[in-house]
Parts: sequence; structure tokens; C-alpha cells
Amino acid sequence: MFKNVLTAADVHEFKNWMTWADRFVILTHTGPDGDAVGSSLALCSFLRDKGKDAVVIVPDQAPDFLSWLPGFKDIHVYAADSGVCDELISKADVLCGLDFNTVSRIAGASAGFVSSKAKKIMIDHHPYPGPDFDLTVSHPELSSASELVYHFLCAMGQYKSITEDIATCMYTGIMTDTGGFSYSSSDPNLFIVVSSLLDAGVDKDAAYAHVFHSWSESRLRLQGFVLHEKMKIFKDCSTALITLSSGEMEKFDCRKGDTEGLVNMPLQILGIKMSVFLREDSERNQIKLSARSTGSVPCNRFASDFFGGGGHLNAAGGEFNGTLEQAVERFMTGLKSWKKSTDDSIRQLFKQQ
Repeated sequence: MFKNVLTAADVHEFKNWMTWADRFVILTHTGPDGDAVGSSLALCSFLRDKGKDAVVIVPDQAPDFLSWLPGFKDIHVYAADSGVCDELISKADVLCGLDFNTVSRIAGASAGFVSSKAKKIMIDHHPYPGPDFDLTVSHPELSSASELVYHFLCAMGQYKSITEDIATCMYTGIMTDTGGFSYSSSDPNLFIVVSSLLDAGVDKDAAYAHVFHSWSESRLRLQGFVLHEKMKIFKDCSTALITLSSGEMEKFDCRKGDTEGLVNMPLQILGIKMSVFLREDSERNQIKLSARSTGSVPCNRFASDFFGGGGHLNAAGGEFNGTLEQAVERFMTGLKSWKKSTDDSIRQLFKQQ
């Protein structure tokens, strides 16, 4: 039986907003991934079906492999048209923040978000939710924001309003944020949710093919280059490191989303328990960090301790203001520091295989 983490009381305030609010704006984080886009489009479709004027705004362009999702073509990109987006935010009755825990994650849209007099709700699964919201629905124990949107709609008594389009968006968000159900997906309740989405008409094979089998030739060659030339293994630390400069990405005609999943690949190596990916972002003049781990190894602690980031136990991110070489030095400093840790979850990395 499905166990909803939310109750009617948790969504009572939002239901009240629904009685008078007409204009809803849904925002998600920079570098929008499958969960950010899927959860946002699912909620947007639900609101539109209820006669509301609802739009989705993303800070920057979402990956092409998500372009097949219902409603994707209607997404507003803040970086491409900030004026229109700022106007939508200023006129909103309700602002919905999905898949982010602090307003800094929505980049340029944050100023308008904070200054807006609209009601604000956070629907998120990341730890440590920040302020600036009238209603916070935060459940880090769930796999994804998309799974949380499912709980949210059910708690509102809107289970029968989950159409095939809404279900497809939520399923895609869950699938991508669990790496095809390979991590953050041990809760049996999650698969009851997934079963319900399949009953609503989701074609899971088509969703998988769209996301994981739609690569360009250049992306596949980039993957080969990364594994052969750019992956370093630190066996004494059970850790792998991948680095990519902006020049290397340009060489392979790297497009939005082409680096998705690269950080997961070293975890296929026997004995590797943590993988770190450092990518140069020339547009923001900084280094982006992605980290993944297995078991109880806390890659979110590594991201927060050394790269000002955070996230989930086995999936985290961070940023570094400096050169790629300096970021690698910070990574090495972090590993050396962790070697001195007495925390059992960290000590796992340094045990002999």
C-alpha cells in the first residue's frame, strides 16, 4: 500500500491559494536536470488542467534529451529572455520553487523572486531548506522532487488528476534522479509510486530511450576520451577523479547535457566508492563539481567541506572560484584531510580492498 509522506494538513495552505490565485510561476535550479524539468512540468500541467495560468521558468537551457517531454517547448529560459521572465515573476500570485533549497540556486531570477509579494512554496528533496518561502514542503528522504510532487498531488486529493502527460514528466524525473533506479531508490514505496505512474500510461521504455539512448556521436567520443585520458584512480582512497576543461569540451562540440552521467561511470570499477567530476564553466568563470558515492560514504560531506556545496549522501554538487588546476589541488587537499578523519563512513574509503 502506498504510504504518503504528506497529509492533508501539509497541503491545506496551498489548496487555499488555489481557490483565489490565477497566475502560477514555477522555477527550478540552474543547470536544470531531468528531475528539475520533470517535476516542474508535471506541476505546471496539473495547474493548467485546473484552469490556472501556469508557466515554468528555468535559469538556463535544459538539455536536449529532455525536449520530448510534454510542455517542454513552453518553458521560459531566464538567461535568454530575462525581461519577460521578470515580468511573469512580478505578476505571479504564487511562486513555486521546485528541486532547490535556497533561492541562490535560481541565479538571475532570485532578485525578483525574493522581492515578489506573491505567495511562495518550496517543494524539494534536498537537505537544509532555506528561508524566503511561505510554505516549505521538504523531504530529503525521497528519491526526487518528482516523487514529492506525486505525494503532493495525492495529499491534495488529486490522484485522479494525474494524466499520462503528468505521469510521464514525474516518471522521467524519478528515473533520471536515481540513475535509472540504480541509487537513491531502495524504498519499496517508490516502486508503488512508479507502478501507479505506469498505470497512468507512462511508456517506460520510450522514456529510457529518449534520455539514455539519444546521444550524439560527439558525446560518445567525449565519453571515450574521458575514460581513457581524463579519469584518474586513487586506489588507496577508493576514489576516482575526472576533469574537463572548457577547451576539451569545445573539442568534442560539447552541448548542454553531454556531460550528464560521466561522474557515475567510475563507480562501475571494483573498489571505487566515490567519484568526483570537476568541469570548467567558462560562462561563469568557475569550476563545477559533481560527486557520487556508494553505500554510506558521504560525498555530500566532501562537497560541503571543500567546495562549498552539498546535496544527498550519494549525490552532491559544489562550485569553486578559481582555475581547474586549483580545483584539483583543493580536491587533493580534501582527500589528504579525509585520511585523518575518524568518521567510520569516511574511513571506508581508505580501507584496503
